[in-house]
Amino acid sequence: MSGTEDGEKPQKPVQSPPSAPPAPDVESRAPAGSGLGVSAIVRRGRRDDLIRKGSLVLRGLALLFSLLAFIIMASNKHGDWKDFDKYEEFRYLLAISILATLYTGAQALRHVHQISTGQELFQRQTSALIDFFGDQVVAYLLISAASTAVPMTNRMRDNVDNLFTDCLAASISMAFFAFLALALSALISGYKLSSQSYI
Repeated sequence: MSGTEDGEKPQKPVQSPPSAPPAPDVESRAPAGSGLGVSAIVRRGRRDDLIRKGSLVLRGLALLFSLLAFIIMASNKHGDWKDFDKYEEFRYLLAISILATLYTGAQALRHVHQISTGQELFQRQTSALIDFFGDQVVAYLLISAASTAVPMTNRMRDNVDNLFTDCLAASISMAFFAFLALALSALISGYKLSSQSYI
């Protein structure tokens, strides 16, 4: 007779406890586009580094062009009517070139300090605001000064084309290039400002 016929209860097979599913890695746990994965953090770090270096390059170019505009205009004195300081438009361009040189020089030094030491002189949000508004104001002043000096320079070049008018045109061109560099820098500053967390 079998064990069941003798009144013994059939034995249930012993089941092992269910094993816990393997823990997903950080990247699979993070929803797509959340930026919580390791690769997303690395990508963001590289992007931030590229933005910092690109901003420094643009400010360095703006510094170079505004300095050249200032030097060329300040040295454009050849006697009689060929002195820049006898014309209000050219004095305005000189003043704005000096202002742009000081601003971009200070900003370039701040960026060099930040990249070399990893520390910021101001809070991140304050720096982003200064960059955004400062770039826009100085860029506007540069294009304003350049566009003010163009009509007078064109009238002079219609009558006579000499070293004086050539220097005027060169200084205006440098101011325009400085405006372009600062305008691109203002776009980067706007992106940095919009990506700040205010919570």
